[in-house]
Amino acid sequence: MRFSNFYISALSVFLILTSCQKNNANAQQVSKDGSVETQKPNSDYKPAFEGQTRIKAVKTSIPYNVEVLNTDLGRPWGIINLPDGRFLITDKRGYMNVVSTDGKQISKISGFPKVDSKGQGGMLDVALDPDFKTNNIIYFSFSEPFGEGNLTSVAKGKLSADLKNITDVKVIFRAEPSYDGDKHYGSRLAFDKDGYLFVSTGERSDKVTRVYAQKTDNYLGKILKITKDGKPAPGNPFIGKVGYKPEIYAYGVRNPQGMAIDPKGTLWDVEMGPRGGDEINLIQPGKNYGWGDVTYGIEYSGEKVGQGITQKEGTEQPVYYWDPVISPSGVTFYTGNIEEWKGNLMIGCLSGEHIARIVMKDNKVVGEERLLADQKERFRDVLDGMDGNLYAVTDSGKFYKISKK
Repeated sequence: MRFSNFYISALSVFLILTSCQKNNANAQQVSKDGSVETQKPNSDYKPAFEGQTRIKAVKTSIPYNVEVLNTDLGRPWGIINLPDGRFLITDKRGYMNVVSTDGKQISKISGFPKVDSKGQGGMLDVALDPDFKTNNIIYFSFSEPFGEGNLTSVAKGKLSADLKNITDVKVIFRAEPSYDGDKHYGSRLAFDKDGYLFVSTGERSDKVTRVYAQKTDNYLGKILKITKDGKPAPGNPFIGKVGYKPEIYAYGVRNPQGMAIDPKGTLWDVEMGPRGGDEINLIQPGKNYGWGDVTYGIEYSGEKVGQGITQKEGTEQPVYYWDPVISPSGVTFYTGNIEEWKGNLMIGCLSGEHIARIVMKDNKVVGEERLLADQKERFRDVLDGMDGNLYAVTDSGKFYKISKK
């Protein structure tokens, strides 16, 4: 009986790892309008311009492999490469793991500060210092217990040479005010070419905090730009302006859980709407992206958000939006080995349970494909791997590798 159980377990793992290697396995459907969205929208709002939503479907023609490298990552949230090709993966429960290049070996890093892991909180994103090879410093965002609630905080610390613990941890920025909630931390990190750090923050979800996204005397519902020490980055648009926090780069965002810089150096975010209104935004300094005055979504109750408007003078339109939602999370611009995907925006989708491949031209969306829809997984983050492959982690703890066949 012992041998039988072992054999069954081994066979199950084998089937999991091999069943995902079928060429171009995909459950994408196409609607009558030629888009990948087959469901009716939640609202009757019309796009501001052609191609702003429900763009034509595209399908990859180049053969590729899909592999599950690991099924036991725990609660992964963010994934990046270390210089030697290994992976640094955050775990929502309050720590990080170093994962081998083949995905099989996992070692835990100790020494992180306490996180508030209720709801959507926990250990969230991670970024390497631009000088990591010489200083071993990493930056990470987390929901920190603070005041009478919690908030999105950014800290930095030094990894030991053996990558088993972190020391000299210091919180360099706190997105105040704190709030006793468990949603919409935003919390992606991205360094630009000059070594300044972009930080996205959510507006904490509840109606009492939603208004902060349009106010500039706080850090909720914002895209921030700071130095390695947490100070306002030089050249920020509101430095010296009364009533504005100097760290603010852009504002009026809801829950920007994805943020990436494209190969040209342009900053983009993806953010979650309510019922409808998930967005892709081209982030520019000093701009207002409209939440909670302007949206293509509606309240979960079915009521209109605010005045029920989709355009307002002084606010930016999303480059693209979804209704119904796909719940976009981590994003990356693909530069890897599959020629057809180069320059495409890859988005890990939670409720959508797929990776959205967004084809862009001149900063406009011209095509959309739903990859790995057959896997029925909540894709939390995606990585344009240094080895030319695409990687993804899921809420169920799976670790995917997508490579050229």
